[in-house]
Amino acid sequence: MSSLRVAARLDVKDSYLVKGIQLEGLRKLGRPEEFAKRYYLQGADEIIYMDIVASLYNRANLSAILRRTTEEVFLPITVGGGIRSAEDVREMLSMGADKVAINTAAIRDPQLITQVARAFGSQCMVLSIEAKRTPAGGYECYCDYGREHTGVDALDWAKKGVELGAGEILLTSVDRDGLRRGMDLELIEAVCGSVDVPVICSGGVSGAADIAAAASRGAGAVAVGSLLHYGGAEIDGLKRRLTELDVEVRL
Repeated sequence: MSSLRVAARLDVKDSYLVKGIQLEGLRKLGRPEEFAKRYYLQGADEIIYMDIVASLYNRANLSAILRRTTEEVFLPITVGGGIRSAEDVREMLSMGADKVAINTAAIRDPQLITQVARAFGSQCMVLSIEAKRTPAGGYECYCDYGREHTGVDALDWAKKGVELGAGEILLTSVDRDGLRRGMDLELIEAVCGSVDVPVICSGGVSGAADIAAAASRGAGAVAVGSLLHYGGAEIDGLKRRLTELDVEVRL
């Protein structure tokens, strides 16, 4: 069994790290590359950059931030937001990204998943799923950073995305995002149990116990945002606590 990865998630708007609650009410926190370096030094396994307005304005805005980050941060970096074509993927990789996370464009054109996987390898193609619970108890995919309904069932889309070539899933619970009240374990277990690729789970982490609970439901990685950004924990401390909870992590 592979070690659980602890990733730092940084949502970016223009040149700022921002954070909100349930993907709304965004607050500027500072320069994202400075936070990325901090988390690198704390022992993060991965950095995840999400440009949260890129799809809305049909642009990809992370190139300069990526260049500055890779000067001092030597970790796998996943980027998402505004990626609409294989050429956009090529540009992000040339700037230092290791993987790309695609949500909106993949829902609009599912064959993009296959195109990216064939061109750059399935390990590069991360399917980003922003899921929100429905009144009937299922989960619907949202796009444009949780702004738009899609009518697509999240579990069905995860399965289809993997069939089309996605090598990893970034699963965000819109309902839990930014609240620090625990992760949506039902969602995590359903998605992780239905696909045979690693799932990075995001949304609601309040401490190591939440990460351990996600790991027990099949998560291959957990992405932490608010808890880190607001000083509620540091990654090395979370990892030490996880080892006490019998979760295997890279120290």
